[in-house]
Amino acid sequence: MHQAYKEIIILALGWVFIVLGILGLFLPFLQGILFLLIGLFILSKRTVWAKRILGKVRRKFPRLSGKFEQARWKGERFIERLEKKSQRKSFIKKMRKK
Repeated sequence: MHQAYKEIIILALGWVFIVLGILGLFLPFLQGILFLLIGLFILSKRTVWAKRILGKVRRKFPRLSGKFEQARWKGERFIERLEKKSQRKSFIKKMRKK
């Protein structure tokens, strides 16, 4: 049950970044491309279509390699923080039961 919630949160987070990226393409104060890439990286861990799109974008725009690495790093870091937070919460619940 806990794993299912985590999957839903990660998928929702990926979609939030994609929506922010789309908004960022039109709003000057958001970095649209970076948010889109972060969203794709987060979703590519869970879905095949996002991984495929990310590969196509990477091949088509090799000059964006710096943005790719930055987005990958931020996306992985965000997921790691979520996983650590959920592990801490489950550890605290176990300790309280004892």
